[in-house]
Amino acid sequence: MKEIEYKYLVNKSAWALIEKPEPELIVQGFISKSKDCVVRIRIKGSKGFLTIKGQTIGITRQEFEYEIPIEDAESILKLFIDKSIRKHRYEIEVAGKKWEIDVFQGPLEGLILAELEVSSVHETFELPNWVTTDVSTDPNYYNAVLIDRC
Repeated sequence: MKEIEYKYLVNKSAWALIEKPEPELIVQGFISKSKDCVVRIRIKGSKGFLTIKGQTIGITRQEFEYEIPIEDAESILKLFIDKSIRKHRYEIEVAGKKWEIDVFQGPLEGLILAELEVSSVHETFELPNWVTTDVSTDPNYYNAVLIDRC
């Protein structure tokens, strides 16, 4: 399945002023990561996921995600992952589009990223007033790179 995703930095002052839903805690780590493919384990709330992502070309990449038992995800993170990312995810609808906003914790605290998945690279959408710089094609903001700072 193709994932087409935009990623933006978030203005912290503007973000602080908006009403937000309850966030969901995400803890994730990588089993394998290379330029061509990353394999991620994630716990999101009370669910576990195994995700395989291909090389990013522009804002597009192949993605395969499977729900796995939470106990398996917890064990894999504990046994095989030496670094993990912790973040709170907020889902907010803006002009009919679901934005996912990640507020990072620990060594990445202070970083807030907003992501929007679209169905086509030609799809148009409204930018919320709390997003700033488009970092969609900047590999420094890929989670597989950010984890090296943890």
